[in-house]
Amino acid sequence: MQLETQRLILRPFELTDDQAIYEYAKDPAIGPIAGWPVHTSVANSRELIQNYLMAEGIYSVNLKTAPQHAIGSVGLELVKNGGGQPFMGENDAEIGYWIGVPYWGQGLIPEASKAILAYGFETLKLDNIWCGYYDGNQQSKRAQEKLGFQPELTIDEMYNPLLDDTRKEHFTKMTKKQWQALTY
Repeated sequence: MQLETQRLILRPFELTDDQAIYEYAKDPAIGPIAGWPVHTSVANSRELIQNYLMAEGIYSVNLKTAPQHAIGSVGLELVKNGGGQPFMGENDAEIGYWIGVPYWGQGLIPEASKAILAYGFETLKLDNIWCGYYDGNQQSKRAQEKLGFQPELTIDEMYNPLLDDTRKEHFTKMTKKQWQALTY
């Protein structure tokens, strides 16, 4: 399934996206603030695509002007499929996203996320969609505020197995009713 916005095509990942993903994910400004390690090789990016990004509900973010060139990802991890956090409900999901540094500040992640929110609430009939950001990740915090997510919970010592560290993580939430009331 493919989703489209004004400027973007959101499509399922392909293994051939490995070079493009590595191009952006090797930048230390991206992974660590999002909670994952810097990619060390194209093979490392290919492994991530195969083991995680090719999952149902996860999409490659592509400009319409370059639909085969992945510049980031956006997607939903469904609680009923093992995603999300223990405090989330059975019919909830957690949205995750990242985008390459050259595309920061252009509103592309909020644009992509709006399409994912519509998919989650309209097609998947979710009750709530959650989002998290680590303390200090102002870009992610601002994106969530723009989208209408509301502060819900802060965990002062959240363990991150991908980086083997503990950080303060803030969780925001949007209910289906809140989403229906939004006029983007």
